[in-house]
Amino acid sequence: MNSITKFAALGLALVLSACVSSEPASRSVSNDGLTLASRGMEAPRTDGPRVVAPLYTVADVQIAVPRSLKVSEKNGYYPMADIVWRGDAMGDRHTQIAAIFQAAAAQATATMAGPMQAVLELEIVRFHGVTEKTRYSVGGTHNMVFNLTVRDAATGAVIDGPRRVEANAKAAGGQAAIAEEQAGRTQKVVVTEKLVETLRRELSGAVTDPNLVARATQNPAEPTPIAR
Repeated sequence: MNSITKFAALGLALVLSACVSSEPASRSVSNDGLTLASRGMEAPRTDGPRVVAPLYTVADVQIAVPRSLKVSEKNGYYPMADIVWRGDAMGDRHTQIAAIFQAAAAQATATMAGPMQAVLELEIVRFHGVTEKTRYSVGGTHNMVFNLTVRDAATGAVIDGPRRVEANAKAAGGQAAIAEEQAGRTQKVVVTEKLVETLRRELSGAVTDPNLVARATQNPAEPTPIAR
């Protein structure tokens, strides 16, 4: 598919799902904020709002959390491990991380109506949350790294990837962390929000047709709240 045809198809998708680039609210996720940095390209510069549309309609999502990833339950400031997670009760951390990614992917792709049916493959490389010691003192960063591959749902051919994607979310500390917990803003909510935002960004493309940009600007999509 050449670029003209591709963006024409994106234009059709835009009618159903378009948004204007802006800073997303801290407690919600929108379809905006497209960046192509992880694809080795620069996002197009425009004088007006950036409008994006989904590249795919996602038929299936496959999550892999390799058992080779090392888990740490050590309550230090920065355990040396691939998986550090305290947002669920003690248990199988690999399974817990898979469930988080599955939920985030479901939310991210539920309303996507792109021109191509696709299957997503997400292989987790690193999921480093914060320990109790860090969360209830200085706070830190939830660091999530995964390999993303997009396949044609009909043929299984690779459309995009595999490529490395990284998502970082601020982890509150001390009294701020306690206040968030009391308000229901758990660590799981925070990381899920970030993964939803990241997946939507990575599975979208910029729309350059001036007419479609103008239409989207006049009728911006509403942000989609994260389920709690």
